[in-house]
Amino acid sequence: MAASECLTTDGKLGNDASIQVKRVSIVIPAFNEAQRLPASLKRIGRYVEELEAQECPAFRICEVILVDDGSSDDTVSVARAFQQSFGILCVLALPENHGKGAAVRAGMLSATGDIALFTDADLSAPIDEMPKLINALDAAEVAIGSRAIDRSLIESRQSRLRELAGITFNCLVRALTGVHLKDTQCGFKAFVLPQARAVFELQRVEGFGFDPEILFLANRLGFLTREVPVRWAHDPRTKVNVLRDSLKMARDLVRIRFDWFIGRYKPSAERRSIRARDSRELAGPVSTSPAERPSNT
Repeated sequence: MAASECLTTDGKLGNDASIQVKRVSIVIPAFNEAQRLPASLKRIGRYVEELEAQECPAFRICEVILVDDGSSDDTVSVARAFQQSFGILCVLALPENHGKGAAVRAGMLSATGDIALFTDADLSAPIDEMPKLINALDAAEVAIGSRAIDRSLIESRQSRLRELAGITFNCLVRALTGVHLKDTQCGFKAFVLPQARAVFELQRVEGFGFDPEILFLANRLGFLTREVPVRWAHDPRTKVNVLRDSLKMARDLVRIRFDWFIGRYKPSAERRSIRARDSRELAGPVSTSPAERPSNT
């Protein structure tokens, strides 16, 4: 095959210019990550180079947005030092610490790609698992990495206490939000734009409890979510306190439901038009397979 030709979706040869290559923005929330960040940015940089070396990639990473959530260490200076050799790295420094949810929201609303994906700074889900989420977006607006679908992919497990807390929290998510997904907390999620902006403009939770909120909002806006099994490894340096943060996240679930009930989530006219054009109002729980996709009739 000539260097300037690729296989199109129907199996025919075509010029590179005729093949639509998806542009992906990667968002990385960071708080006091000066120690772990260099290894993660180097790995992402190598993955970008691997994609660029492919003759006909399905997607390209157009930007990496590092959002510093008011760190007190050298996270910002470490990230900016990488910009010299990593041209697509953007550093967005928030003046104060508000929480992971606030950092993710800032990054997702700054994204310019066709797809916006956020991942944890420690890359607990390896960055080369990205194609699984990107491919899932062919049949959905939201794709999320999951540790619960195939636990054999977990390379390093959490403590039993953390796993039990996660199972309990998932039961609360289902009961209070109607989001019927097996793992809402894996920090590896991708959204199609402009649907991403429709969701994150409404987001109100700024802490670790933001994940159920954005999935709840995606459901209410009529966007389909696909849950995809991914490789994952627990990092013992996690900043999530299993007792303190679990209580805060449970409180956030109640707040999400209450805010929806009293009408605090009000999409703009532009965002309502996105929902109307898609005509994909979901009557029940979030679907997790293309076969369950609601019809447009």
